[in-house]
Amino acid sequence: MKPYLIICALLSASGLALAAGKSDTDTARPPASETSLVPKPAAPRIEVCFVLDTTGSMGGLIEAAKQKIWSISNEIVKAKPTPELKIGLVAFRDRGDAYVTKPFTLTDDIDTVYAHLMEFRADGGGDEPESVNEALAAAVHEMAWSQEAGVLKLIFLVGDAPPHMDYPHDTRYPEVCQEAVKKGIIINTVQCGAIAGTATEWKKIASLGEGHYVAIGQTGDVAVISTPMDKQLAELNSAIGKTLVPYGNAKDQQEVQAKQLRSEAGFADSASAPAVSDRLVYNLNTNRAVQGNNELVAEYQNDPRVLQKVTTKDLPPSLQNKTPAEIEAYLKQQQAARIDLQKQIGEISRQREQYLADERKKQTETKDSFDDEVAKILREEAANKGLTYK
Repeated sequence: MKPYLIICALLSASGLALAAGKSDTDTARPPASETSLVPKPAAPRIEVCFVLDTTGSMGGLIEAAKQKIWSISNEIVKAKPTPELKIGLVAFRDRGDAYVTKPFTLTDDIDTVYAHLMEFRADGGGDEPESVNEALAAAVHEMAWSQEAGVLKLIFLVGDAPPHMDYPHDTRYPEVCQEAVKKGIIINTVQCGAIAGTATEWKKIASLGEGHYVAIGQTGDVAVISTPMDKQLAELNSAIGKTLVPYGNAKDQQEVQAKQLRSEAGFADSASAPAVSDRLVYNLNTNRAVQGNNELVAEYQNDPRVLQKVTTKDLPPSLQNKTPAEIEAYLKQQQAARIDLQKQIGEISRQREQYLADERKKQTETKDSFDDEVAKILREEAANKGLTYK
């Protein structure tokens, strides 16, 4: 099957008309040289890898990370100019546990990061030291870090126990930190709880990694606040889902739908509704309906030439028998509906942000929380790259 070159092929200098489904009276799109080929200024980039201790004592922090990954992401993209964000994960335990390290490489698909994080469970451990050295090595060497010097590259090592320094055939953290610095990667450490000996090692790692050390409570001390706006955002999220047009092979299309279904299930659970509300706000901030690739409305809005690469078999079944003109009209219809929904989400999310700010002021006791400390460090390091926050 030939690609749908005819769907949105541009008029050439010789005056070739769009074929197959376009009449002579149809208005052609302006030449690419006048629109989509105009280069855009490169956005600043931030890459963050969270290295999380997932042994038995870390259950509270892991749940906090699940709740706050989207709000942390929102904080990052509030910078001006708006940065592109990639997040990676390394879960770690200790030798003899179900795994020592479990890395998930850097991606701009935060929906997938969230799905991996939701699978994390606290288990294993036993003796206090953990395989911190191997976890840091995985973060430095197994993530697909950008090579450009201008990219802000950060590791957050989060745990409650010091590293095993007695394991043979182990690359120890002083060497790993040195390699990170050479790659332009900053290592920050977040100590949970107060196990004796952890603070000393965590401070050394942060110092050698040219980063920051912070200490928080064992569970992360995050504040998860439900709002009256979460119900409205749930309804808008479902409506946004109806504008999705997955494309690609069957697996790609199923994954787009699965991300939307996970978000709707999240809204149905009052405990996770605040997190998926933050997700919806993040999608608004990044002008997406769902994170990742293979969603045709967003990609068409970015660059109509995407249709040149789409074959009939890669379209959803509902579009496979439509003419190119009908396909393009349908995408424009979905795009218009989405823009209207995003305006509503923007207004309600502003009300929600004010509600959250008011609720936080009412709290009589404030503690250094996981998400707040991460945000503070990110803002300081971003400022060194010329990014500013309000």
